[in-house]
Formats: sequence, structure tokens, C-alpha cells
Amino acid sequence: MLVNLNDILPDAQKKGYAVGLFNTTDTDMLEGVIAAAEELRSPVIIGTAEVLLPFGELKLIAPSLIAAAKRASVPVVVHYDHGLTFERCMEALQLGFSSLMFDGSAGDVQENYRQTREIVKIAHAFGASVEGEIGHVGEASEGDEFAIDHYTTPQEAVEFVRETGVDALAVSIGTAHGAYKSKPCLDIGRLANIHAALRTPLVLHGGSGLSDDDFKNTIQNGIAKVNIYTDLCNAGLKAMQEGVAAGQNYNDIRTKRVEYIKNATKEKMILFGCAGAVK
Repeated sequence: MLVNLNDILPDAQKKGYAVGLFNTTDTDMLEGVIAAAEELRSPVIIGTAEVLLPFGELKLIAPSLIAAAKRASVPVVVHYDHGLTFERCMEALQLGFSSLMFDGSAGDVQENYRQTREIVKIAHAFGASVEGEIGHVGEASEGDEFAIDHYTTPQEAVEFVRETGVDALAVSIGTAHGAYKSKPCLDIGRLANIHAALRTPLVLHGGSGLSDDDFKNTIQNGIAKVNIYTDLCNAGLKAMQEGVAAGQNYNDIRTKRVEYIKNATKEKMILFGCAGAVK
């Protein structure tokens, strides 16, 4: 069933688990993630991000995402992640996405407030939820997960939620997008302080590559949504490499790819504690 973040994150927050956003840029990834959610009776968030559109154009992938969500036997949010432009965010809403994230965190702070506030008003009129970001989650390839001046403070988080009305908040505590070059150092104390100051569900970006303990610690200290993409890509790539090495044909490799992505998704759902959350 198609839902938005407000339908699933409050329960995660209340019961101390997290729901995964698994970016799904093609139907192989989509099939694997939905199958994992249904097998484990877990809520799930699927979607794509603006930077990923070259690998799966919005108009092409949106109908499949939304149809799969409506058909599923578990709650599914279709989320447009890291929307960087007003125009693309509006396109996602018009195509039927039930949730979006506007990311103005890399630019001027006041402009981030203004744009996020405007998008919240419009998205809520569509019945969609909005995630915002204050502080800046870096890029692992650039090593800027260690830029402490980008980290979110509790004061910033409280003010941003109050001024924009976002339904979920992505915070910067030492994670980064992509594959890490060195072990990330997460500021769990900072996260705990933000969680203590806010009722709004908190989001962890840059989840791929973290240790099991990292995930458990962040979820115990307030994270209700975790973003995963690179780990799914790595699972799919491994399936293709093994299939080619074994001389399998295209269709067999495709089947293996879906299976590996499904299994990688299930591992994360079990780790996040959301398996079995749907009765």
C-alpha cells in the first residue's frame, strides 16, 4: 500500500527501530527490495534521488515505483531523495511520489529555510511528507564526513523544524554519501542531544558501509530512517560478476541480481529492527 513518512516513522520512533530508504533506480532493484519487505513483513521506503536520474529518468521509473507500492502487501513510501531543485521536486509530486526530501543544506542557510518552507506547504497540499536537512552530510569520496563545522547542532535542528514544518529531519553526525575511504567517526552524543530536543523523526544519510554497531547505536539514539544505496549496488554488481564468470546468460544473471539485492535488503531490515513490524 502506498503511504507517506508520517504513516510509518512515528511507530518506528515509538518502538525504537528504523525504516530503510532503499533507492531503486531500476526495476531489478525495485523487485528485490519489495520482495524483501513482503517476506519480512516490514514497512519500506523506495525511491530515487536527483543525482541518480541519469541512471533512471524520473518519468520512466516513477510509474513502476508507484504501481509496486500500491500493489504491495506492506506499507511502502515512494520518496524523492535529495531534491536539489524546486522544479524536480514539483515533478516528483505531480508524478505521484508520496514523499520527498528537499536538500538545500549545501547552500545559504536562510535560503534553505525559505525553500524548504515553501516546498512543505505544497507537498502537504498533495498529501505528501517532506524531509529536510540542516547541517551538511558530506561525500565520502571527498573525505568531508570529517568536516565538523558541517555537523548539525541541537539548536539548529529545533529551529529548522519549527520554521519549516518538515516531517522528518536529516542530520549530519559524521556520515557521508558513497563508499567510505576510512572508518567514519560518528558523533553519537550529538545525535542523542538532537533526539532529546526534538520529537521529529531523524534520518541518517550515508548508511552504506557503516558497521552493525554504528547502525544499532544511531537507531538507539533516535534515528528512525536510514538511507541505503551503495550496498545494493555492490550486491547487484557481485551477482553480475559471478554470473559472467560462470558463463550464465542475461536472464539468469538478472535473476541472480534481484536475489542478491533482495538478500542485502533483508540483512539491513533485520539489522534496523523493522522486520516483523507489519502485522
